[in-house]
Formats: sequence, structure tokens, C-alpha cells
Amino acid sequence: MDTLRAAVRPREVAQAIAQTIVGQTETVDALVLALIAGGHVLLEGAPGVAKTLACRALAAAIGGSFKRIQFTPDLLPSDIVGTRIFDGRTSEFVTVRGPIFANIVLADEINRAPAKVQSALLEGMQERRATIGLETHPFPAPFAVLATMNPLDGDGTYALPLAQLDRFLAKVVVGYPTRDEEREILNRYGTHDVELREAVASLDDVTDWQRGARAVFLDDRVRDYIVDLVRATRGARYIDHGASPRAALALATLARARAYLDDRRFVTPDDVRDLAPAVLRHRLAFDYRLVADDVPAERVLGDVIASVPAP
Repeated sequence: MDTLRAAVRPREVAQAIAQTIVGQTETVDALVLALIAGGHVLLEGAPGVAKTLACRALAAAIGGSFKRIQFTPDLLPSDIVGTRIFDGRTSEFVTVRGPIFANIVLADEINRAPAKVQSALLEGMQERRATIGLETHPFPAPFAVLATMNPLDGDGTYALPLAQLDRFLAKVVVGYPTRDEEREILNRYGTHDVELREAVASLDDVTDWQRGARAVFLDDRVRDYIVDLVRATRGARYIDHGASPRAALALATLARARAYLDDRRFVTPDDVRDLAPAVLRHRLAFDYRLVADDVPAERVLGDVIASVPAP
């Protein structure tokens, strides 16, 4: 079967989510792109901007299992991965799998748990399996972690190290809706419960999409553009540590996913340029001059991207 022309297209999933979420087009597209690319997404936004609802809508649209983990300071790694308990009836130890064993896992307020818990989650994100006792258990496929962060409340939070942030394929900044969108939210959900469209696609469809995205053509000139973009972050003004080679791999993977989402067999420089902020913003460490000169980090990143000529 031609996986680029699968019977159910990923755009249908995006449209299904958009029927639940008012606005937030960038967020919806990022979630679907990450699903196609087989990666994980970090969502940063104020409370109440539909981050959790968007994740639930994604899981419902593909007919996948969904688990939400509320990160708190007293959370333990076993609360995520699972543990072994002694069954007195059988006099045997039984494995109890944690909530990470799901197709879509929402790590709510990931920065409110200590480093050991964050590491347990991020290790699972990388390996796509977990060891409980003496046994190793694979996660269901497809598998995606969608983590949220609240930028407005820093009390009781733990900073995510740059090496851990690097595991996320993309970071999306979820903003407030426009006035018209906020009015539509009030009209639609002021007196009615939120309805999710279910089983628009299947898990097998997602597997086909991932296979099809890997077959999308990436020209050598676009490859050079990706490498030049990533290398431009190293040594740029206000940037202490630039992006790693993993950023180039992530940008290429996400660009292929966008081309597939748009029913194209090739990646364009516009795909790379438009996705570069989401791929790079959480992989950069800025120096003290950024705060001293009161320069927004997004402006620095935008200047770096603009400084690299597209093919």
C-alpha cells in the first residue's frame, strides 16, 4: 500500500481536534506532527488555555489509550512506571504497570516533580520501554508523551535540565485565544460539556503515517539548510550553549511530518524555517546578557533563524 496515500489522512485528525479546540491552530498541528514523527511535545502556557483538552482530543481521535499524570513534589518513579506487589492469595509477586503504559501520556506540570521522577519519565520517552523488577516491558505503539508547563507560577517547581529538555521533539508556546475565539468558547461550552470526536483514525493508521513520513524526500540543499540553522545557534549573541546534533535530526523529522501532513512527497525550506522555533527554543541556553539587556529570547531565536539564507 502507498503509505503516503493512506485511506485516512492525518489532516482528518487535526480537523477533529479543531472541532473541539477553539483556535490554537499551532498547538493542534504540533500535536499531530509529533504523532506522525513519533516524538514528544512540551506545551508551555497559562492555565486554562486547553492544553489538557487538546491532548485528550488527540487520544480520542486516534482511538488510543490516554493516561494523565499529575506531577507533584511527592511523586515517586514507581507512580509513573509501575511496581511489583506481593499477592497474598497466590504467594507471588505481581507486576502492576504504571500510567506511562498508554498511547498518549499527559505529563501535567512536569516541572513540579523532583529530578528523579523527571528522569524516570524521560528515560521511558527515550527507550520506549520500562523495567519493573527483573522484567522489561515495551510501551504500546504508537507512544507519545505530551508534557505541560505553567510559565506563570514558579513556586514549588524544579528546573528541567537542558539535557532532559533535549528529549522533546518540539516545544510549543500556547498563548491566549483572541477575543472572537474566547467568545466562541463561551458560546460553545458555557452550557454544554465538551464532546470529543472519537476513532477518526486507528492506531494502525498512525503507524502507516509514521512509515509514510519517513519516505518523504529531503533534498541535499534542504539538509544543508537544516545543518546551517542548527550550527548558527552556536556562538550566536546572547546564546551560551547552542543546539546539539539531535536538533538537526528533530528538525528533519518534523519537516518530513509536515510535508506528509500537507500531502507532499518532499520537504521545502519553508517547512524547515516555520518549524525551527518549535525545535530550537527549548534546546538553547542563554547567557546573563539576555536579562541585562532585556531582550526577549524569542527575538534572539528569530534573528538567528533569519540570519541563515534559505536555499
